[in-house]
Formats: sequence, structure tokens, C-alpha cells
Amino acid sequence: MRIFARLIFTIACLLVNVAASADTNFAGFLVLNYHDILEEEERVPPFDRIGVNKQHLEQHFAWLKKNNYHVISVQDVLDARQTGKSLPDKAVMLTFDDGYQSFFTRAMPLLKKYHYSATLAVVGSWLEQPASYEGSKPIMSTAQIREVMETGLVEIASHTHDLHHSIPANPQANMESAVTSRLYSSEYEEYENDESYRKRIFQEIDKSSEHLFQLIGKRPRVLVWPYGEYNAVALEAAKLAGMSLTMGLSDGLNSLADFAVMKRLMIADDPNVAQFAEILKHQRLDQELRVVHVDLDYIYDEDEAQTKRNLSALLDRIKTSGANTVYLQAYSDPDGDGNADQLYFPNRHLPVRRDLFNHVAWQLRAKAGVKVYAWMPIMAYKADVPLKWYVKEWRDGEPQLARHVYTRLSPFNPEARQFVGEIYEDLAKYCDFNGILFHDDGILSDFEDVSQLAMDYTHNVWGLPAEFEQIHASSALRLRWAQQKTELIAQFTDYLADKVRYYRPNIKTARNFYALPLLKPYSEEWYAQSFPAFLMHYDYVAIEAMPFMENAADPKRWLTELVQKTAAYPHGLDKMVFELQAVDWAKQQDIAMPVFIEQFQLLKKNGAKHIGYYPDNVYHDQPRLDELKNFFPTQKKY
Repeated sequence: MRIFARLIFTIACLLVNVAASADTNFAGFLVLNYHDILEEEERVPPFDRIGVNKQHLEQHFAWLKKNNYHVISVQDVLDARQTGKSLPDKAVMLTFDDGYQSFFTRAMPLLKKYHYSATLAVVGSWLEQPASYEGSKPIMSTAQIREVMETGLVEIASHTHDLHHSIPANPQANMESAVTSRLYSSEYEEYENDESYRKRIFQEIDKSSEHLFQLIGKRPRVLVWPYGEYNAVALEAAKLAGMSLTMGLSDGLNSLADFAVMKRLMIADDPNVAQFAEILKHQRLDQELRVVHVDLDYIYDEDEAQTKRNLSALLDRIKTSGANTVYLQAYSDPDGDGNADQLYFPNRHLPVRRDLFNHVAWQLRAKAGVKVYAWMPIMAYKADVPLKWYVKEWRDGEPQLARHVYTRLSPFNPEARQFVGEIYEDLAKYCDFNGILFHDDGILSDFEDVSQLAMDYTHNVWGLPAEFEQIHASSALRLRWAQQKTELIAQFTDYLADKVRYYRPNIKTARNFYALPLLKPYSEEWYAQSFPAFLMHYDYVAIEAMPFMENAADPKRWLTELVQKTAAYPHGLDKMVFELQAVDWAKQQDIAMPVFIEQFQLLKKNGAKHIGYYPDNVYHDQPRLDELKNFFPTQKKY
């Protein structure tokens, strides 16, 4: 059965690759994003990361022509979608954001020279003061916008009316996207509610369409999201305003299925032609992750001033380390049992220790330049809910509350599922982050879950016997039961991710994974975890590459086997994050840096791509920063 399952998984991966390849050949296209275009003499410190030298822009255009790329327009995409007309091979769309004067004076002559189409996204409120909005770069006049539109080469898109700015998004007054953030009032110490948020977004997007119509005589049919930030509410508003084609800011290739939100490659750091070619070739999708796993409980202090000092030390450490990703605890677990007692964000179900997660995530992203994943339990919540919501185990001949250290809500119970789903929904409403790390509490043993709802589901939906003893008496039935539970928990995390994606659609997912189900796949029976299942459900799988925790007789051989087992699965190494341990919990002592570095290098030597560690201790410098920073960095952050 295991061999058959592996075969099916391999075939499925091949089919996905074939489908992706077919899409690339017949309907795939890139969208490139530019902003300000500069003369050489304007390239003076401090450098504008999104400004591009005019000479480099012309080199980009010439390279596209020489390499047989076909620059397409919005109309080409609309025709392909509506009539089935094929897009040309190596299709690329050009977009320019913000409506700077430099588009008119520097980019437009090059578009005419190469006869390239482009989309120009303009901000309605900025057009009301085009000479210089808020003392910043000069903006095109309405007459200039009409002029470029009348060439037939330029599609005028909305960049919203007045949402291209940031608003206070938490009690610490961090400024975040006006499109996706809930406005926080320091006067009333409260967040904008659902109704007020929705009304604000709909009014602003509708106003952008009406305002552009009054200025240039044509309603926009494209909306370009400021900073690439959007959510389901904003997409609904755009569609109602007649702009069903929108554009974000994420790397990758588009198909016609991405019509609602196109991915765009931002051209940053003024790349020369060789660098430009590399960006188009790889689309910046192959970055190796260097992950630091951080306990927010270690940063929090009852004294807010001390919390601030702790956070400052963390920011300096993460920035210096070379990490590009942080798994950041979003729940509070002061007793260290792995269960969520409180949360670090506003929510409707558990106490808030302090509204802190969004503030720390913002600081890490803005000041340390890393991606932040919200580390959250799947099922382990200590909550004032009915006991029947919790996982039951078979003990002493009857179902009883499970004795596992994780006090888990049952994924079979619809009320419990909704409870957890609403926690994740609240996380996404009030916090801005890049991904979710699902905690390692997502396990069910070969004696769990035997609550009444679970056993009814096991029998009525999966067709297994209704009695626990009958299932447990057969090794074949136990394995079938475990495989079904593996998939059920994975589908539950998909549901939780969907709750988040309603408000944060670009998040990635990762899930903690015990080592034994990889090394000994039959142990799925004891965990309800499986690497093939995880590969199908998550962007990344974070395995506990911790030989001392596992009492491995030969840690080097154990780690080598871990990488080799991973590599045996299609795309296994592309998705696996190997999390080393920085502490030997059994001995209550730090892992010596020579051992830590040796293990890191061993993983790399054997083909590991993504590597991290847990825990990070900012207070006594473990792992040692002066050594970590020399081998931890990977390629440039974007």
C-alpha cells in the first residue's frame, strides 16, 4: 500500500509539472513593474531602490527585443481570456506605477521607439497636486496623462484614489497598508470594525474610478494595488467598480487564471542588463530560506520599556545574522507545555497577553528585512469550551480525555473547528505577515481520536469499523485510519489557511514535522503525519532536524539519512526546511558552536536547501552571532 501511495504521489507531481510546462508554453506571461526612471546624474545616495537608470531601461527593452520577447498589452490579455486567442510565446507586460513625470519625459520616448505597450498606474489624489505631492517626486499632469493615453500605447490604470499610503495599524502606531490594515484609533484605543473598514475601502475604490473618468474621460478597467497589498474585500470593491483585472506585487509567471490579481516582478536596485536577464530567467523564486525560530514569550516583559529593549536587541541580532525568514510565535505559552494559553493579537476567544505580534512582525519586516511567519497551534488551545470539543483517547476500555501534553481541540468537532478558524481569521484581520507556521501539535496517536463525533466520522465517511477495538486489532485498518487522520488534519490546516487568505492572500504555509514519520514511514500510525501528504498541502515542511532530541546514536549519520530520505521524494528538498536545535534540552545546555556549524555544513553538503534553527536566545547569544553571520546568509533579500 505504501509503495502504491508513493507511486500515485510521483505520478501526480509529474502531471502537475506537465501542466505547468504546458501553461508556460501556451498562456504564460510575465508582468514587469517599474517606478521612477532616473538620469545617471540623479543616482546619488541615499539610493532609491525602485528607481531605474534610463540607460538601463533602454538596455532592458533592447534585451527583450533581441531575445524574442513579445511585449503585450492589457487588451491582448483581455482578448485571450474572452475569445480564446493565444498569447505569443515569451509574452511580457510592462507596467509603471505612480505616474511620475519621469514616465512622460524618459520612459515614454523609449516606449515609442520600441513600439512597446505599457500600463501606467496613477493615484487619483496625487493628480490634484501634480507639481509635487507632499514634497516628493513630480507627478504627471492630467494633460500629460491624456497625451500618453492617446498614443494607443498606454493603458491608464487606477492606483486607488487615496489608499497609496500607510495608516496606524496597532497601539504602537506602526504604519501599514491603508488597503489591508484596520485603522487603529489611539484616542479611543480601538480598531476600525468590519463595517467601517469595508465602507472605507469600497468608497475609496469607487471614487478612484469616478475621479479618473472626470479627469481623462475614461473609466479605468485595471486596478494596481498600492505596495501590492489587497484582500478579498478590496477585490470585491474593485470588481464592483468595473476593475476586475488587478495587479499585485509577487514574483512568478502568470496564466490567464491569474486575471483577478496578476503577479508582477518589481524591478528594483537598478539592475544592469545581465542582472535583468537573470531576474526574468529565475523570477526570484529559488531563494534559499535561512530561518530563525523566535519565541515571542522571550521578548515579552510585563514592563513595556523592557519589552522595547528586548525587541531592539532582537532586531539587531536578526538583521546581522543574515536570516531572511523568522518563524515568530503569535500565541503565549508561559508554562512551556506547547498549548496556547493567551494570544499576542486581538481576537474573540482567548485572552490577549498584549497586542504585540503585529508590532514585532512589522519591526522585523521593516528593519531587519525578513519574511515573518506567524507560528500558531493547530489544535492545542486551553480554552473555556465544552470538554466534548477535545480529543479523546482509548484508555481502560473507554474513551477518555487525552493525556498528551498537548490539550487538543478535536478536528472532528465542527464547533471546535469554527472556534480555531475564527482565531486565525482575527490574526489575519489585525496583523500583517508573510506566512503561517503550523505548530507540531497536529498529531493523533493510534489511540486517538475516539470521541463520538470522530468515531461516527470514521465509520460513516471513511467506511472503517465503528468500534475502536476492531480497528486496532488489524495493522491494515490501523494504517488506513492513520492515513485518513493525516489527511483530515491537513485539510483542517487548509481551512485555517483559507481563513487567513481572505485578508492576507499572499501568505505561504509551513508545517512542523516530526523526524520519525520521514525516517520510518510506518510510524504514521502513531503520529498521523506523512511527508507525501505534507508535500501536497504546504509550501514548506519544517522538520525537526534535532538528533540530540531524538537521542541519535550517531548524529551525523542521522542527519545525513534525514536529507537522503527527503531527497527520495519529488520536490522534497525544494520544500523541506531543516530546523537544527540550538539547545540540548536533555542536558539543559547550549549546543556548542563547532557542533552547530558542523551540522549546518553537513546538511548543505548533502543537498539541503532551506535551513533554520530553534530556539534563538538573544540574551546570551546562542547561536553565537559572530559565527552565525559568516555562514548563515544566502542570496540577496527581496
